[in-house]
Amino acid sequence: MSERQALVVRGGWEGHHPVEATDEFLPHLKDNGFAVRVEDSPRVYADADYMAGVDLIVQCMTMSTIEKDELAGLTGAVANGTGLAGWHGGIADSYRNSSDYLQLIGGQFACHPPKRPEERRGEQVDFFIPYRVEITADHPVTQGIEDFDLVTEQYWVLTDSYNHVLATTTLAANEWEPWHWPVTSPAIWTRDWGKGRVFVCTPGHDMDVIRNPNVSTIIERGLLWAAR
Repeated sequence: MSERQALVVRGGWEGHHPVEATDEFLPHLKDNGFAVRVEDSPRVYADADYMAGVDLIVQCMTMSTIEKDELAGLTGAVANGTGLAGWHGGIADSYRNSSDYLQLIGGQFACHPPKRPEERRGEQVDFFIPYRVEITADHPVTQGIEDFDLVTEQYWVLTDSYNHVLATTTLAANEWEPWHWPVTSPAIWTRDWGKGRVFVCTPGHDMDVIRNPNVSTIIERGLLWAAR
């Protein structure tokens, strides 16, 4: 049996460690029968002949931009059966210039609440707060995993009801914030798109979070679940 083809597209904001983070999962993909190609931009998405043979896209591309032909290649590949998977800003905060990409993914990063004003130092750690990931669905990705706690960026995402939500997180309503009641936001979800599958895990800001046993297990399972 020939190897399945995995495409890793990584880059964008370096604060999410796109190279180190994706490298963490390359052995997992290879151990599960994938030949892996790595690219540092979404230009490859516009190569229709190549994309037709891709079984899984692992994207870690925070912010950045995407051209019309690249986006058409990505959405077309997923609709035709290519899986798309990723974590944190590498998938849920990519290509802010494209509403079509937002529709494909099913959730867009909106904010991560900071610490109390007097505790902030003007650094990334200002947004590292304790929060709980609550498992809400019995699914191959989350099977056997119980609710777990993290201290990292908590994602508020703008989303819709088409997602199959596997886990949620609730953002507190603090006196220094402009919102008035707690907001429950999806933390992990899947999405069917044409013949393809999409998997998103919002935890994954840095290597400490990615190597959390619950997070790494969920991502590893999500990659395999999404693949053609």
